[in-house]
Amino acid sequence: MDYPPVFEEVNLVLAGTPIGNVGDSSPRLREALRDAEVVACEDTRRTRDLAHRLRVEMSARLLAYHEHNEATMTSELLNLARDGKQVLQVSDAGMPGISDPGFRLGHAAGNAGIPFTVLPGPSAPLLALVGSGLPTDSFTFVGFLPRKFAALYHTLQSLSARNESLIFLESPRRTVETLDAMVQVFGANRPAVVARELTKTHEEFIRGTLESVHSELCSRLEVLGEIVIVVQGATAGNESADSTLHLDKLEQLVQNGVKAKTAAKLIATWFGGSANELFSSYLEGKNG
Repeated sequence: MDYPPVFEEVNLVLAGTPIGNVGDSSPRLREALRDAEVVACEDTRRTRDLAHRLRVEMSARLLAYHEHNEATMTSELLNLARDGKQVLQVSDAGMPGISDPGFRLGHAAGNAGIPFTVLPGPSAPLLALVGSGLPTDSFTFVGFLPRKFAALYHTLQSLSARNESLIFLESPRRTVETLDAMVQVFGANRPAVVARELTKTHEEFIRGTLESVHSELCSRLEVLGEIVIVVQGATAGNESADSTLHLDKLEQLVQNGVKAKTAAKLIATWFGGSANELFSSYLEGKNG
């Protein structure tokens, strides 16, 4: 069955690109790169390299479109599409708008009544979820977590009772630290998977519990590659709410610079119970 060209009915296209293996590029992506008059991309060098590896000759004008100029460049791209230019937007890897530039453009185009379409492509969060072997019937894509310790704990705690699978993106430099926080908040026995270097030569799925996955990565000299963490949702069998675990959480907060009384109040807010009793138990343990 023949399909119309990508730019036949719209002038604005958002397209998914390979997350590692160039063989995952679709014929429609090749067509869009070939026919576009303007290509908005995170890194013009990477997009030129992708076109070269796909053996696509691009005649398009390449414009840098990334998190630092996305707000200002969006209106320019919409004006180009409105004026009849064939505009293609891509990220360095994966689907636009999924922790990458693209959301502003699609949102603004929709509000302005400018028609656009999206070309399907690889997506690391979905690939990791399916490859994890954890439940896929319901899930939440969280993306990158806050870097500051208190905000990280608050975010994880807000997710701790959710029943669906949780998908996180993380820097390889912060993966061990993030898993340690997940052990403290979600519990050591919560099933989890770390997916690394998806679709690339050294693709790896590390499956187990949060504790075992954390231990495995701690045993390595370094963690390399793009990281996706998938954590199973809470169930009656894996929720951790006993006082010993709460004391462990309090100790973890204190070690990270939070005052003990403040930490006790935070944990009481998260899990319920008495902050004073928890603080007293903490002091008794220290004195003992």
